Amino acid sequence: MIISPLRLRLDGDALVSNWRTLAAMSGGAACGAAVKANGYGLGAREVVQRLAGAGCRDFFVATWREAAGLADLGVSVSVLHGLREEDLPVAVGAATIRPVLNTVQQVQRWRDAGGRACDVMVDTGMNRLGIAPEDVSTGLLDGLEVETLMSHLASADEDVPLNRLQRDRFAALAGKSGARRMSLANSAGIGLGQGYAFDLTRPGIALYGGIPARAFAGPIRQVVTPEVQVLQRRRVAAGQSVGYNATWTAAADTEVAILNLGYADGYLRCFSDKGSAIASGFRMPVIGRVSMDLTAIDASAVPDLAEGDWVAIDYALPEAAVLSGMSQYELLTALGARYDRMWY
Repeated sequence: MIISPLRLRLDGDALVSNWRTLAAMSGGAACGAAVKANGYGLGAREVVQRLAGAGCRDFFVATWREAAGLADLGVSVSVLHGLREEDLPVAVGAATIRPVLNTVQQVQRWRDAGGRACDVMVDTGMNRLGIAPEDVSTGLLDGLEVETLMSHLASADEDVPLNRLQRDRFAALAGKSGARRMSLANSAGIGLGQGYAFDLTRPGIALYGGIPARAFAGPIRQVVTPEVQVLQRRRVAAGQSVGYNATWTAAADTEVAILNLGYADGYLRCFSDKGSAIASGFRMPVIGRVSMDLTAIDASAVPDLAEGDWVAIDYALPEAAVLSGMSQYELLTALGARYDRMWY
């Protein structure tokens, strides 16, 4: 097997610790885990196995293809994007996978197919996915075996009136759908307090080291650290430039290391002249423009850094988001297929 020159160092203890923190913050509600987008880029199977071992019982993906990749693990999986005609052959016979029905048409499709347990999404103000609250009140779901009635907060990471409006609209549906459980809060929603937890919370980004709100800044631990190898070390003389379009020019003779990393790996151009790498306890700034497969750093502070050595990329999600102008979600899910994913 060929070892990649890029790897993601994944802290399994931090992942489990984050879930336990979120479970404690959820109070009496059960705490699930969003593992869509291949576990936010970490590897959904590995995430599910670790969290299931810690006690997590509810997992959420976007599509039926994602769900099929977890079917043999024997865990409860909800498919957030609902139920197309194309999904019915798999969905009807799935023992541990449920559709999250989002439209009147999907409800009828599931009913006509004789489907068993399902989840249902209600739109309480995000105007993205979900049936109307009035559909629940007027009996659309009558006769269905609804496991979880859910909705999704539009602005849980902000203190805005819409949060309370959505919570109140959702709470008004209690007892009207026959659902066994109700679920509203995502990661940031957990931080809004017990009034948002209902019966089940559905954290995502905070599991993986993201900080969606101030309430998470202390207990949530970093899970993902990209590490890459040095391809070449070179001395750049004063007055010479590095990289495309010569955006960085050496003010003095500078030791430069070229890294096997670029925007094709999710380390995007917005880190040009802003990002940094770490080796031997020293921070080395990115210099010049990040290109498709290569990034240059000023290695003057680490004189023994050489070809083939590994460096860690400074990628704590909240700080990297401020630095790059990208969301923590984008930073995490953009990390590409060329990384080996190494759990510790």
